[in-house]
Amino acid sequence: MSTRHTLLELFDAALRAVAGDACVARALHGMGPRPVALFAIGKAASAMSRGAYSVLGDRIRQALLITKDGHVDPDVARCANLHVMESAHPVPDERSLAAGAALERALRTLDADLLPVFLVSGGSSSLVESLRPGATLEALRALNERGLSAGWDIAHFNRERGALSTLKGGGVARLLNGREALALFVSDVPGDDPEVIGSGLLGGAADAVRRQVVANVEAAVQAVVDAAAARGLELARAMRRFDGNAIDTGAAFVAALRDAPADGLVWGGESTVALPRIHGRGGRNTHLALAAARLLRPGERLTILAAGTDGTDGPTDDAGAIVDAGTLERAELGGVDVERAYRDFDSGTALEASGDLVHTGPTGTNVGDILIGLRDAARGRVL
Repeated sequence: MSTRHTLLELFDAALRAVAGDACVARALHGMGPRPVALFAIGKAASAMSRGAYSVLGDRIRQALLITKDGHVDPDVARCANLHVMESAHPVPDERSLAAGAALERALRTLDADLLPVFLVSGGSSSLVESLRPGATLEALRALNERGLSAGWDIAHFNRERGALSTLKGGGVARLLNGREALALFVSDVPGDDPEVIGSGLLGGAADAVRRQVVANVEAAVQAVVDAAAARGLELARAMRRFDGNAIDTGAAFVAALRDAPADGLVWGGESTVALPRIHGRGGRNTHLALAAARLLRPGERLTILAAGTDGTDGPTDDAGAIVDAGTLERAELGGVDVERAYRDFDSGTALEASGDLVHTGPTGTNVGDILIGLRDAARGRVL
């Protein structure tokens, strides 16, 4: 089996461990007979809804699913009493406002006998929005574009969004007016804090709202370690999530992989990139992967996967990439000036030419990013 195939299998193990449907189904197992109103928001909303319907069935009397374009499972869309809204990500548009209005309307008119159940995952910030008096969609879009270009972390983003939004920073929780509710989260933020996930839609919730994180990047990382062990490989894992600049993270990962006493490494977290006004195709994972590939020595037998668990890297349809010491040469042979692509944040074009992009499609989860590195020559074995 090739090293690349092994990396893809390990990444698949991570995705299965944090799949939105299975994690939600486990969390809802044994739930009482009370009828439910379901509100699923985020890039993993479709899979999370599937998990809820598999357990609750016709106890779901009404449901609203708000997710990114192309992220709705056709089978889920046919579920009873479900209204689906596809919205904009990563930059909000008029559909985001329409989704916010639908969410507010549903919560204000909710029957008293229904238990509100919220399923929240990453991407919610852009997908659903309601503006404060005087705020405009143009200002909100400009804020998102400015933050993406500057590489803001999630905490900075949330502070800025909260100044324009009535839903962020606990706005949804306030609409409940102290009503009992359940909120399940697939977390893609540091610390798995419900005050931060989805820009804190359920932040500041009263004790009546039970909040539970059902999936995070640590679970995905552990699944990679376990899947590697089942293949006779020992992977070392980082003690903390990675963050910060993608170039610096890529360099740190290459250095750590070279020195690793095990067969490889797995890290989980989320890097950032500061984009110029004019840039090419790519996201933080492909940029990190290309940055790492530039550091690999000719003939060095290290192979690295960098990918987003949601299956999309920034505004692209690529999940990420798998790179090795031959990546740059393959890209050049494919007609791409690698240094130009690196400088212009056009990593996706370079890695497409090298044949190194990873495509998964929507994965049904979103817990951040995964880095996996394997050393082909570790312990004298070929993977």
